[in-house]
Amino acid sequence: MKTKGEHFLREVTNHIKSKEAKEFVATELEFHLKQARNTWIAKGFNEESAEKKAVEQMGSPIKLGQELNRLHRPLVDWWMVVLLILTMGIGFLPLLSFENTDMMDLRHTLMNKMIFVILGFVAAFGMMMIDYRKLEKGGWLFYITGVLILFMLKILPVPIITIINGEPFLNVGPFTIECIMAVPFFLLAWASFFNNGRAKIWQLGILFLFSLYLFLMIPNPSVTFLYIIMVFMMLWWSSLGKKKALLITIGTVCLSIISGGLLYFQSSINEYQLSRILGFLNPENDATGTGYMYLHLKDLLSSAGWFGTSGKEDFFQAGHTDFVFASLTYYYGYLFAIVLVLILFSFVARMMVISYKVNNHYAKLLVIGGITLFGVQFLYNVAMMLGFLPITSISLPFISYGLMPTLFNGFLMGIVLSVYRRKNLVSSSFR
Repeated sequence: MKTKGEHFLREVTNHIKSKEAKEFVATELEFHLKQARNTWIAKGFNEESAEKKAVEQMGSPIKLGQELNRLHRPLVDWWMVVLLILTMGIGFLPLLSFENTDMMDLRHTLMNKMIFVILGFVAAFGMMMIDYRKLEKGGWLFYITGVLILFMLKILPVPIITIINGEPFLNVGPFTIECIMAVPFFLLAWASFFNNGRAKIWQLGILFLFSLYLFLMIPNPSVTFLYIIMVFMMLWWSSLGKKKALLITIGTVCLSIISGGLLYFQSSINEYQLSRILGFLNPENDATGTGYMYLHLKDLLSSAGWFGTSGKEDFFQAGHTDFVFASLTYYYGYLFAIVLVLILFSFVARMMVISYKVNNHYAKLLVIGGITLFGVQFLYNVAMMLGFLPITSISLPFISYGLMPTLFNGFLMGIVLSVYRRKNLVSSSFR
């Protein structure tokens, strides 16, 4: 760019406050100036005259800079922020409901919850400040990071790894890392892979099967289920197209049904797993065993009433974690449960609105992945409390107690906020 063009760009960008917007506008204007200059050259002007004409064509640099500053200023989705604050606050209610809990234990639990909430906000707003567009080139790096997390959970020795109910947890100082923390890295990786039009189906298939194998080796059926649903939902918005996505989905479903049938007939499903399935299908037949929790939930929810139960008694051990929706319904009633469902559904609805507003395909894939992971957690947790789905360790986003689930969902919201913050920064040179 000649001196006059550089001077024009400098004058325009001086009126733009955001560093990200300043860089974006400079690149965008340089592209348009180059196009205009080439047009004037094609009409017979020399380079210096063509550049002068192109700059004049752009208008006043002061006025243009002020307009672009208003147009491209960083945005904050205050709806999402308010929902985040609201749900984080509601997350304290289950802890305050346990009247018979020892005060020292309650104070310790509340302090931990406060720390979890703060770290969740840090994760959300930290990710919001990161330019998501710079993450697209790191697809392989994020995939390898996710793989390494799963590998460490599988191969590291005790006491670095703690085994709880057959699931490994990585001890890092006062914190424990679960396999669910590999999922955000795979989200970033698959958004990059699916946005790459040159990616081959067989290559993507190998990457998916390898990562799925690692999840199955952990094992954590809940996280594996979330991962599979996330990948296949993102597949439908990938650069492969709907036709290929449909064929891949049908093929996978058929193979899953065949594999499940073979496992059943070969008696590869152990007795414990089979009893849990039968406990869900017919809890009355095993009322003191695997069917007990389904019957207990049914009794508690039926006695809740519209405004909760008077003379509140302790719920059960997981009343502030996986069973938090049932405990809140029991303590505060059906009306509160309906409001809570509407609040959580508002997250999904808002993310869907954002997905339609963004023009960047990579951003759309990130938001679709976030909608899937958040929505599946929310819907599955509520459905299993109502007895529609088998009980498993899927928490209610931002309401259930726990550091890893809070960080996980905070990370998801941060990605969506990052996309919304930069939704106007889409260069026409790449359209």
